Amino acid sequence: MQLTSDYPFWSILNGLPASFPTLDRDLTCDVAVVGGGITGALVAFHLANAGVHTALLDKRDIGTGSTSGSTGLLQYEVDVPLRQLIKRIGSKKAIRSYDLCGEAVRKLRSLIGKLKIDCGHETKPSLFLARKADDVSELKTEFQLRCKMGLELEFWTRSEIERHFPFSRPAALFSQLGGQVDPHRLTHGLLAAGNRRGLETFDRSPVISFKPTDKGIHLTTANGSTVKARRAVMACGFESMTHVRGEAGRLKSTYALISEPVKSLSSWHQRSLIWETGMPYLYLRTTPDNRIIVGGEDVDLVSPPRRDSLLPRKTARLSRKFKTLFPDIKLEVAYSWAGTFGETKDGLAYIGRNRGLPHAYFALGYGGNGITYSLIAAEIIRDDFLGYRNRDAHIFRFER
Repeated sequence: MQLTSDYPFWSILNGLPASFPTLDRDLTCDVAVVGGGITGALVAFHLANAGVHTALLDKRDIGTGSTSGSTGLLQYEVDVPLRQLIKRIGSKKAIRSYDLCGEAVRKLRSLIGKLKIDCGHETKPSLFLARKADDVSELKTEFQLRCKMGLELEFWTRSEIERHFPFSRPAALFSQLGGQVDPHRLTHGLLAAGNRRGLETFDRSPVISFKPTDKGIHLTTANGSTVKARRAVMACGFESMTHVRGEAGRLKSTYALISEPVKSLSSWHQRSLIWETGMPYLYLRTTPDNRIIVGGEDVDLVSPPRRDSLLPRKTARLSRKFKTLFPDIKLEVAYSWAGTFGETKDGLAYIGRNRGLPHAYFALGYGGNGITYSLIAAEIIRDDFLGYRNRDAHIFRFER
């Protein structure tokens, strides 16, 4: 399936940072990771770093699937607000989910620094805006719950928002825990680090069959090469769904644009990540070279032709929404794109084993914070393969 429209910015900006061979021989390894986006890269690196003989295969060029359409936000917030998540899965699991995402933001920052990956990583505060007055009471409840669990954040009134930004909203939550990356360069940086630790990476090597055996699983690529592994990891997003039994989320499409560099962002307080309550979804961020990314306008359709036919209209709408927030900034659209992603009822990822494919793990990091979920998935899968108990794995299991 075509995961994005023709012009996702990251792969255009970066070209091909590295080239990888096509698998043209039979291979034996401990774990075969299927999917060369940010999820597969994080999983493969963590396995290789733990001394596990790992091979990664992607049917495209590395990082050019859904990762090329990601806006690269690093957030601790789950798509489902904490107050709602508590009602759905209970207080203990809900609070732990938010804690894990916060830990993932910090771990990603540390990992990028340790590996010296040049991926435009920046620590950024996050501004969560109430769209209308009716949202304020719920936002106050959300603020109280998050403070009670130990998160450091501020509740901003309308006057405080107006003091920091050129727009007005009824209320907002302001937190210092956030970040942003170029997900395409991060993917390549992780794989380069993994390759130094024994990881074998292959692109343009589509896997066309999976055959579980008594001792593991055999993968066959389109050119007839076979990979014999003890375990496989399905890290190719919703393209993994054909192998999943039971609930695995639903598909939606989203839209994004990136501007040409602007002269000044002085009215944008600390270049915060900005997003709003309510639907249709809206979020904004900046880039190190003074570009602006605006995204959202999600729709319940997945047909690439129908999805892409809405791109001009959605781009115009996103531009208008930006203008209402920052009337002083002239936004000239450089690229816009559409992409398909997964969404779950509780906003949490699906990570772990599924009865649809024996001897395989799944890393389905759905939602707006898919990169942080991918870090969590990498740790859970690594621990399980090595025989260690991960106390958080049950939160993301399929049969929850």
